[in-house]
Amino acid sequence: MTRIAVLTGAGISTDSGIPDYRGPQGEWTKDPRAQELFTYQNFMGDERTRGEFWRRYEGHPAWRAEPNEAHRAIAKLANVRVLTQNVDGLHQKAGTPERKVLELHGSMHRTVCVQCESRHSTEEILDGDKKCPSCKGILKLGVTLLGEHLDPEVIGHARNIAAASEVFLAVGSSLQVEPAAALCAVAVRAGARLVIVNRDPTPYDDMAAEKITEPIGTAVPRLCEELAQ
Repeated sequence: MTRIAVLTGAGISTDSGIPDYRGPQGEWTKDPRAQELFTYQNFMGDERTRGEFWRRYEGHPAWRAEPNEAHRAIAKLANVRVLTQNVDGLHQKAGTPERKVLELHGSMHRTVCVQCESRHSTEEILDGDKKCPSCKGILKLGVTLLGEHLDPEVIGHARNIAAASEVFLAVGSSLQVEPAAALCAVAVRAGARLVIVNRDPTPYDDMAAEKITEPIGTAVPRLCEELAQ
C-alpha cells in the first residue's frame, strides 16, 4: 500500500467558505494591515491589537465551515498522513482520524494563557473578556503567529512523515512559509513523488513530478481516487 503524505494550506478550505491569506482574494492581499494583527510582537505588545484580533475571530467564517469534497476525499485514503498548515480542524471533521492529522500551526479551537500556560476551549473564551480564567493573564489563540517558531517536536515529526512517504501531495499551499514548505524537499530527497495542486506558481514547482492547476475541488478527489486503486 502506497504511503501518502498530504501537506495542505489555506487553498483547500476556500471551497468551504474560508478565505485564504495570500491569494488574489486573500485576507492579507485585500487588507495588508490585517497581517499586522497576526504578528506575535504586535499581539503581545498592544492591547488594542489583541482586541481587534479577537473581534475578527469572533465572526470568522471558519466557525461555520463544513468540510468540502477535497477534505472528504483525503479522509477516504487508507494509508495517509495529513500535515496541515490550516487551523480550522476541517480534516478531522471530514473523518480523518485525529492521530493521522498533524496541525503544524496549531488549532483555532484551542486557546492558551501565555502566563500560566493553562489551556481552554476557544468557543468558551470567545464569549468572555479574553482574560485567563485562572490567572487573568493574556490569552492567545492556540495557533502559530507570524514571528513565532513552530514547535520543534511537531516539525520534526512532520519531517519524518515526509521522508517516509512515497507520494507527497502539496495542496492549496503557497509554499512560501517555512519550515512547512520545505517538507516538499524533504520528501523528494527521500525518494517521494511530489505532486503540487495549486493554481498559482510556487517555489517548489521545479521539484514536482506533476503540477496541477485545475480547481482543488475536482483535482484532489480525482487524485485520491487514482491513489486508492
